[in-house]
Amino acid sequence: MVFKLTSPAFDDDQPIPVKYTSDGQNVSPPLQWSDPPPGTKSFALIVEDPDAPSGTFRHWGIYNIMGERTMLPEAIGHGPKTERLGKGVNDFGELGYGGPAPPKGHGTHHYHFKLAALDVDELSRSPSMPIVDIWKAAEKHTIGQAELVGTYRR
Repeated sequence: MVFKLTSPAFDDDQPIPVKYTSDGQNVSPPLQWSDPPPGTKSFALIVEDPDAPSGTFRHWGIYNIMGERTMLPEAIGHGPKTERLGKGVNDFGELGYGGPAPPKGHGTHHYHFKLAALDVDELSRSPSMPIVDIWKAAEKHTIGQAELVGTYRR
């Protein structure tokens, strides 16, 4: 079995629906995963755009996702707190999800949804932790990783 990340909203390497972008409702897409490695106690997720003109742009980072979970619903992070979920500050300078927003005419951008299976129950929480720091903390405890790529262009 292979640790796999999917979305009912879009297939791997296919366009992300407008609803989940800054041109739409700007809510996070639903995500599902299967077959995490044995010993998984929690998960961390980031979304990065390596095609951004200024270099990799981080759109979303959440951590301390309970190890029993196998999915995240649409628009998680909007509304009341969910379990012990920690949110990172994205490169828009905002806490939580910031949907795809590539410059007009810049071509197709690739959004990498990366889910890390961790061998710890929780990462240390900080109310203003940048996404890059979430991933650095997660890498020290990663026992498996799954990735889903969505595309978007204006």
